[in-house]
Amino acid sequence: MEWTRGHTIGRGATATVSIATSGSGNVFAVKSAIISKSEFLQREQKILSTLNSPFVVEYIGYDVTRRNNTVMFDLMMEYVRYGTLVDVIHKCGGWLDESMISHYTRQIVRGLEYLHSTGIVHCDIKGRNILIGEDGPKISDFGCAKRIKNPVEGVRDDREASIGGTPAFMAPEVARGEEQGFPADIWALGCTIIEMATGGSPWPNHIHPSSLLYRIALSEELPEFPAFLTDKAKDFLSKCLRRDPIERWTAKQLVKHPFLEELSNVRKLTNHTAGSPTSILDQGIWGFIDESETSYNLSQTDGNLNSPNQRLKQLSMSSGLMINWVWEDSWVTVRDNEDNNIRPVQ
Repeated sequence: MEWTRGHTIGRGATATVSIATSGSGNVFAVKSAIISKSEFLQREQKILSTLNSPFVVEYIGYDVTRRNNTVMFDLMMEYVRYGTLVDVIHKCGGWLDESMISHYTRQIVRGLEYLHSTGIVHCDIKGRNILIGEDGPKISDFGCAKRIKNPVEGVRDDREASIGGTPAFMAPEVARGEEQGFPADIWALGCTIIEMATGGSPWPNHIHPSSLLYRIALSEELPEFPAFLTDKAKDFLSKCLRRDPIERWTAKQLVKHPFLEELSNVRKLTNHTAGSPTSILDQGIWGFIDESETSYNLSQTDGNLNSPNQRLKQLSMSSGLMINWVWEDSWVTVRDNEDNNIRPVQ
């Protein structure tokens, strides 16, 4: 398939995200990394290529191309019109009303229910990893995702896989470096609801990720529930934000919670956000990540990480993808296969 790479809309330590168009004029997003540094992107491709849900960003294909004499691995995904959930929160004045929170949460939970039923733990649920399309939220960015060997028991397939995610959204057991199973996604969901309601971090006023990790891991605190939420919304949060992962509700249970009942007064996104971008070209769906929202990784196989304090120290010293806007004026044709097909998944 012939496709053309356009503007670079995000740039990180190892990857860039660009706009692209196919020969037939379809617009999509391409996440690219130098082939020698693309292990994480290839892992994301392997997971995303197995998924098929209206609540998960659509996988289009992958390619291996040459750009400026450098071999690149390219992951192709659908274009999503309204950017990230964080973008939408900002467009709505810095917070969402409860009807919209309920509407979005319902679809995110259904996405998690699907992922968990297929044995996938996302590991980094937050507003910046939820894209908003015409039909609502779609879970994206599977760079930290892991596959569970036994979905019923929640045992990871790769015991040597690192623990990763964003400190402010990490569950206590993840911050301690102990485990990262399905319940960790549910905790992060609760944090994302607070993010929707307040427009800010579920742990406001923290100074540095390392101090935040200690607070999450070793205290008995919970994120503060926004006072203006109804009792029904607070009850839903209480099912997500339980420090003991065994006590948290599953996505399958949460789908049936009264907070997620359909409401007739939910405002349409197109009417509610008059300033919303009209295309992926207008909005940085891979926008800035500040220090408090940086993804971290912690290897579980490091023999020196014998205590929670040591694991937390290592976790806080890690660094994630720092994305900056870089606009390019040129369009470059990067692929023209004779068979007119995107390289199939192997």
